[in-house]
Parts: sequence; structure tokens; C-alpha cells
Amino acid sequence: MSELRDAAMTSKAWPFEEARRILKRYQKAPPEKGHVLFETGYGPSGLPHIGTFGEVLRTTMVRRAFEQISDIPTRLICFSDDLDGMRKIPGNVPQQDMLTEHMHKPLTSVPDPFGTHESFGHHNNAMLRRFLDTFGFDYEFYSAREFYQSGQFDGILRRAVERYDDVMKVMLKSLREERQQTYSIFLPIHPETGRVLYVPMKHVDATNHTVTFDDQDGREWTLPVTGGNVKLQWKPDFGARWAALDVDFEMYGKEHATNTAIYDRICEILGGEKPEHFSYELFLDENGQKISKSSGNGISIDQWLTYASTESLSYFMYQKPKTAKRMYFDVIPKAVDEYHQQLRAYETQDVTQRLNNPVWHIHGGDVPQSNMLVPFSMLLNLASVSAAEDKSQLWGFVQRYAPETNAENNPDMDAAAGFAVRYYNDFVKPKKVYRLASELEREALSDLRDQLKAYDGPVDDEALQSIVYACGRDRFEPLRAWFKALYEVLLGASQGPRFGGFIALYGVDETVALIERALAGALVKNS
Repeated sequence: MSELRDAAMTSKAWPFEEARRILKRYQKAPPEKGHVLFETGYGPSGLPHIGTFGEVLRTTMVRRAFEQISDIPTRLICFSDDLDGMRKIPGNVPQQDMLTEHMHKPLTSVPDPFGTHESFGHHNNAMLRRFLDTFGFDYEFYSAREFYQSGQFDGILRRAVERYDDVMKVMLKSLREERQQTYSIFLPIHPETGRVLYVPMKHVDATNHTVTFDDQDGREWTLPVTGGNVKLQWKPDFGARWAALDVDFEMYGKEHATNTAIYDRICEILGGEKPEHFSYELFLDENGQKISKSSGNGISIDQWLTYASTESLSYFMYQKPKTAKRMYFDVIPKAVDEYHQQLRAYETQDVTQRLNNPVWHIHGGDVPQSNMLVPFSMLLNLASVSAAEDKSQLWGFVQRYAPETNAENNPDMDAAAGFAVRYYNDFVKPKKVYRLASELEREALSDLRDQLKAYDGPVDDEALQSIVYACGRDRFEPLRAWFKALYEVLLGASQGPRFGGFIALYGVDETVALIERALAGALVKNS
């Protein structure tokens, strides 16, 4: 244990770097609340997307890293800002006309367009909790509606009234002059219409903890700031929540990074200690646009899990969180194969290397062995040449290559075979374009065919790769042009697997037949 903790205290893995920053907060004394509190925020204005999952997953990785270097108990809160007013209608939900009638009402007061929950906010909260529970996250769910209405937030709201001028001074510095004239940190919820109002305050009473304002019809109202009658604007709410809950760590997307100083200062004004924070880069869709809940672009969690395992998604999330990443279907095969490469590497690594390995953070130190005998990219190529419609077709190749394997003792392999068939049919097959070989390529392919016909050695990846290499070595400069030709002429793709391994799996005789079909132009005709 001490060896592991010592290694964790110097590990360069980003979760350990963050964990050590949190630990510094309590070098002199443990937290009075008796635990370290991690928080993630969720705006339920649309269906939860993959970025939300990533935020909880990454925070969990930091939490696990902290638990490795400290004995202080930890908690993780997932806080949903479901009292926020609905300012626009997501394009990917039904009953758009009905939703229009409820603009600017808190999300937990908007009817559920799906008809399954008490409100739209409740529906989206349930969707969030469903997939967090599916992945086994250890968290506590907090609803802003309950937080405000139950009185848990009342102390901080009263303090916000008492220190209104100080908080306003922080906010006004960040606003354009015209916005300054009407801005207030408080957003009253209209007692009659139930809508969240963006109106200036006529009076803020620090003694009675009330606010006075005119609604949009010019009628004057005075409301207590407590009990859910008023909510805070989102920037003050961020800092106030940190103070109210005594948050120690929160991560968020880079769109919040410019506001960090505002959140921190408001937290301090309201009597809290600013937390440690971590700003991550955004996920982008196939066109380089930010993935958005309201537009539903990019890839969803359910879509990823149609084509690959949860662990491959976690691996993708772990990688370089401060680098913007394009997150679309074409990143899946690479993530799957790299995840299993790291699993295999873990078995022979020392403790320092293991703590730097993504799989330690994915599995919280309880790292399984990989039983993926064949890379996912290779399964895709097998699916391609065999036009596979069912994973049993891929198992036929795998079991000839490794007769002792089966679906029962190789569950990762079995799942991957099913994923590969789906991925091939949905993404590879529609884009397959074969081409005819050039004269030089025909010469090399004929040579390869003849050498494979004459081959009577073991079906071994390296031996077969040597034959492939020899057929192209003296003909192509650079040699990668030969391999590119193999992929384009035989597989209908611009890139592919290590070709010796492909032959071993697909079969020597089958590869000979494939080359002959390509030389006869049959692959181009049938594509």
C-alpha cells in the first residue's frame, strides 16, 4: 500500500496531479465537514449527452486518485440546475408547439414532451441518472429545485442579500454597459405565471431578505429570496453553490474558464473557500462544431455503446482532457484497440507505469486482463471481405486461427465481433470503394498470389508479413505505397491492418482467391 501511495504522490497522470492539489487544501487540518466534496453540474435543458458522462467519469477518476493518496472520506454530488428557465427549445424533442407555450418557466415546471415524467426537467434528470447508474458511478443527485425550495440554500441566499452590493460589484465588471443597467444577481419566479423573470431590482432589503421589482406588465412585487421564490443568475449561482455545499473540486468545460475568477470571488464573498477546479477542452462533432445538448449533434452514449464497450468510451474520455477532440463514429475502432493495448501492457508494468496507464484510472486499480485475440480494426476488415451479417461469420475465422477460443471464455472477443459487424454494416460498407490495380501493383499482387499459393509453412503472422514485405520491397518507394495499394485494391479502404496478420486470420487460400478476384476486376464490379 505504501509503495502504491508513494508512486501516486509522484505520478504524472493528470488525475493524480489534480488529486495532489486537493490534498494540499488539508495539509494542516482535515476538513471540518469530515469529507472531501467533488461536484459536477448538469443543465437539464436537453437530453444528457456524452460530454455530461465524460465530466462525471473524469471527476470520478480524480476522486479515485485522491482516495489513493489520502484516507479522508469523499463524496460526489451531481447537481442539476433544473430551476433554470427554458430559454430555447431543444430541436431533438417532440411537441415543439406545446413547449413554446412554456418558455422561460423553470425546467421542472415545463410539461414533459415525452409524457413519462412530472416535467421536462424531471425527465432529463431521470435520463442522466439512468446512464450514471448504468455505469456504476458512486454519486449523490441534487436537484436545484429541491435545493432552493427545501431551505437548504436559504442561508446563502440571505447572505447574498446582505452582501448584495459586493456581489453585484463583481458581476457588473464583467458586463457591457447596457446590460449593467438592468442586471441583478436575483431572478424572481413570477408568483402567477411561474416564469423566471430577468428584471432589475427596485429594492433589495437586507433586513427582511426580500427583493422588490416590477414584472413585465409593470406590476410591483416583493418576494422573499428564500424558499424557491427567487433563483440566482447562473454565474452567481455557481459560486454560491460552492459556498453552500463547501465544494472542494469541480471540473467544467473551457467555456466556463473565463468566469472562474468570478465564481471564486462570489464564493469567497458568501463565506466559502474557493474549490480546486479543472477546465477541460470541448468535444467536437464530425464538422468540428461543439457538441450540444440542444442540437443533439455528435455521438450519443447509446450510439457509442451500439458499436463498442463502455471501457473504450472511458479510455477516450481519459485521453488528453485539455485537448479538443473530434468525437464521432470514426474514433471508435482506434479507441477500442488502444484500450486493449493498454490492458496488455499493464500486466508487465511496474507500479509507477501502472498508475500512469489509463486502464488503472478506468478500473480504479482493479484492472482485468484483455481476452481480445484479434484487434477490432482487424475484425472490421474480416467483416468487410466476408460481407458479414452476423458475428458467427467472424468467429469462423477466429476459431480457425485460434481453435481453443470460444464465446464463453472470450466474452470481450464475442462482444467485439458483434460490434464489428454492426459497425461494418453501418459505416464501412456504405463507404467502400475498390479500385483497379496499376500495372506495377498487378505485378506485385500476382507475385504475392503465387508466393502464397506455394507457401507451405506455418500460418504465422510474421512469416506471412515477410512474404508481403518482400513482394513490395523492390517495387515501391516508399514501401507504404504498396500497403496502401493492398488496402485500396483488396479491401476497398484507404487504410487497414498489418497484412500478414490479416492473411493469417482470413486464410492463405482465401487471400489467394481475393487477389484473383481483384486482378479480374470483380471487386470493382461488385462494389
